[in-house]
Amino acid sequence: MHLKSLTKRQLQPHKALIFDRTLLLSDELLLRVFQKLPESQRKPSSLVCKRWLSLQGRLVRSLKLLEWDFLESGRLVSRFPNLTRVDLVHACIVWPRSCGVLLNHRVVSVPVDSEVSQNGFLENGKVLASNVVDRGLRFLASGYPNLRKLAVVGASELGLLSLAEECSTLQELELHKCSDATLRAISGFGNLQILKLIGNAEGLYKSLVSDVGLTILAQGCARLVKLELSGCEGSYDGIKAIGQCCQMLEELTLSDHRLDGGWLSALYYCENLKTLRFQSCRRIDVYPGLDEYLGSCPTLERLHLHKCQLRDKLSMRALYMVCGAVRDFVVQDCWGLDNDILGLATTCRRVKLLSLEGCSLLTTEGLESAVLSWKDLQKLRVVSCKNIKDSEVSPAVSTLFSILKELQWRPDTRSLLSSSLVESGMGKRGSKFFKKTWRPEVPA
Repeated sequence: MHLKSLTKRQLQPHKALIFDRTLLLSDELLLRVFQKLPESQRKPSSLVCKRWLSLQGRLVRSLKLLEWDFLESGRLVSRFPNLTRVDLVHACIVWPRSCGVLLNHRVVSVPVDSEVSQNGFLENGKVLASNVVDRGLRFLASGYPNLRKLAVVGASELGLLSLAEECSTLQELELHKCSDATLRAISGFGNLQILKLIGNAEGLYKSLVSDVGLTILAQGCARLVKLELSGCEGSYDGIKAIGQCCQMLEELTLSDHRLDGGWLSALYYCENLKTLRFQSCRRIDVYPGLDEYLGSCPTLERLHLHKCQLRDKLSMRALYMVCGAVRDFVVQDCWGLDNDILGLATTCRRVKLLSLEGCSLLTTEGLESAVLSWKDLQKLRVVSCKNIKDSEVSPAVSTLFSILKELQWRPDTRSLLSSSLVESGMGKRGSKFFKKTWRPEVPA
């Protein structure tokens, strides 16, 4: 047959073989090539053709879903068949068509409109109904039996049970708008190691996690290693149950907790606890009780305080007694940390690392008294503490600085900023960064 007599449709396969040489490569070989690409080049390469788009979807392991319909329609499973970590939080929120204001909360970002309930921004139909969320979880469980991590809002007990039946390898779970009834399904996740519970998110929604839920959690998660309780209520009994049942627990985080007075002494039962974190807590313990009932955590190594109220000397003294064996002491952007509060921490004799940031009430004298009492101190970090002055540092502290393994000293950011401006030339007369742009007004 003469070449000119061939139709365009007959020539098309030959052109594909000539110009698209990747058709000669198998999917497995192309996947190995795509795995070698840096993350910045994977997304652009998926736009080359439909085949490359499909292959790139197989490499995606973690995804944050934005639209709930993408899950229920089945497109999520077909587009990304090998996901192991899925975040459904954003998709569980009903977003208005036109949203000009976005509220960034510590827990989640939500749209803001004129209809605000007294119970929070995510009430009155702003979150998907529990039956809709449960149906989506069943779709997710059937498509991803090897799921390892999940974050979801408003799931019920039935939805979590269906997920536990199919996803036996699930290790990390984040439950927003959680309640005591929801936690009855937690025992179905036999391999769960990391759990984050958000009960009451102030300004967003209200949900109750009490001692009942904490006890159910403790009895159902014996292999738990990390636990975060955000906006949860409870008391001594709930924390005690967690310590007695979750004997592998190594890290406990309390965010904006609402625990009753006396709960601190229950940390004694957390025999393997290594890290204790407080985030955005208005109080540590309103009434810690007598010293002889407090006990201590002998295995505790790290104490972190972030954006907390530390003005109560009684509760801070009790906290330091419980954390007497701590080695890393980190305070960031907390209110009320003055010389007296930090001085109480000298009961922790084994401190090797001290990190202070945003402690505006602390003075050079208070810092000096604390650091000189810790004989094992090896690392020191002081940032944005405006009442700590370089000129007030004593010779004893200067000698200590010289023998530390690590030292980060930036207590006065204003002086640091001015010195950096001088070095860069900014602020000098005639600098291109500060040109004279105003003109004096001429009187009429």
